[in-house]
Amino acid sequence: MKGRNSARALAGFAAVALAALAPVDVHAQAAADQWRWDASIYAWLPAIGGTTSFPAGGGPSLDVSADQVIDSLKFAFMGTLGARKGKWGLWTDLVYTDFNASKQSSRDFTIGRLALPAGVDADLDLDIKVSLWTLAGTYELSATPEYTLDLLAGVRLLDARQTLTWSLNGDISGLALPGRTGSGEAAADNWDAIIGVKGQAYVGPARKWFIPYHFDIGTGESDFAWQVNAGIGYRFEWGSVVASWRYLDYDMKSGEQIQSLDLSGPLIGVAFRW
Repeated sequence: MKGRNSARALAGFAAVALAALAPVDVHAQAAADQWRWDASIYAWLPAIGGTTSFPAGGGPSLDVSADQVIDSLKFAFMGTLGARKGKWGLWTDLVYTDFNASKQSSRDFTIGRLALPAGVDADLDLDIKVSLWTLAGTYELSATPEYTLDLLAGVRLLDARQTLTWSLNGDISGLALPGRTGSGEAAADNWDAIIGVKGQAYVGPARKWFIPYHFDIGTGESDFAWQVNAGIGYRFEWGSVVASWRYLDYDMKSGEQIQSLDLSGPLIGVAFRW
């Protein structure tokens, strides 16, 4: 009799436990089936580098290294938007930057990829506009209390416009140029397929501090492109604040006017989630 009572009590306890756990499973499943969103606005203050070959109006091209001329960021806008349902998600990132600078009595360029003759220099005005748009699908590879890891794959558009105005000083009689002054424009509209990873590693027992990271590589209309972004962040109930360093590098295919382009610098942003 005692054994039967014990069995009945155990069966009753199991039924109550299962009834108590059932709503938890239902709620967990419902939460997994809901869309979760995140968005960020950030300021990226990169230095810009790379080399461009500007047409010279009938003469040899002028090759200018942007990092030797550019020292001024005029305007920038950056932001991201992400959506997730279960393990799958979508993520997009938009960057627009406008650089402009002038340099007087400079020899930081070549004509026809040859060094300038002695006694010749130039006054240069260089304007560079760069837009980057990334659209990717994501898949959650791992999510633990210590870190998250997502695989991402998609496309990135690079839209770069560069305008150079120059005025040569000195004896240019030996140069096959139509005149002392001129201007040239170069552009790139490159679509590339990308693949990479992104996520966060949490620090400390409260897991308020975290290390965000992002790495991707790509190719397509560009020869090769890669990007890395990592830093430190702090979580609040409404979202987080992040400071990081971001580096993006493009190598173009042979014969392109924009031969290479890189942007590197600090980033600070605010992210929201709901």
